Amino acid sequence: MPLSHVVPVAHAETDQVVRHRQRVVAAVSVAGAAALGASLSTSPGSKRFYGATLSVAGVWVAGGLLSGPLHLGWIQARDQRLRRPVVTPVITGVGAFGFFYACALVARRIPVLDEAISRVLVFAEEGDEPLVLLTTLANGLGEEIFFRGALYAALEDHPVVASTAVYALATTTTRNPALVLAAGVMGSLFALQRRATGGLQAPAITHVTWSTLMVRYLPPLFRHAHGEARR
Repeated sequence: MPLSHVVPVAHAETDQVVRHRQRVVAAVSVAGAAALGASLSTSPGSKRFYGATLSVAGVWVAGGLLSGPLHLGWIQARDQRLRRPVVTPVITGVGAFGFFYACALVARRIPVLDEAISRVLVFAEEGDEPLVLLTTLANGLGEEIFFRGALYAALEDHPVVASTAVYALATTTTRNPALVLAAGVMGSLFALQRRATGGLQAPAITHVTWSTLMVRYLPPLFRHAHGEARR
């Protein structure tokens, strides 16, 4: 079924659960955003960087789990059968990477975006590949547990728009316009997946697929600017 189709599965929650979730989400949003900004102020490839980025993932995961019950969600076929979303989110993640790769070919010709993207990708370029992949997967999963899990469930009005706005706002602590722009675009996609499936499994799979491909294949496009980004 198309992304606009919402699976008819509802998860009723008591007012007490909703209020508790909203309190947790408010506190963790601020703490996680601050930790995110601090993580990208460390040196690429340093122990401090890996510790900081894994700590950010831990904040998101803890906030999501402490907020209340979370749901994986379902995807509905045209024959009306429900199943857990796996293949479609992977394909969506690959497609999103293709879109961003095409955009990157243009962005590297725009000085402000070239510099901003290079300042992020230098962490992947100079880091230990297994550790970079670990932190990438941990943060992708952690962000979905919190933003499309806990935060989305805590929002009563316009959750797609509101959760995307909070996601992008949290990213502003990095002071990197490329990351904020990516958060707005991908946050919208993840939120639509959350609305369609009623859970976080689809956006989580799409996120880790997309981000893994990004850190693996995007750095070579901006390798020419890494020296300038470090200066």
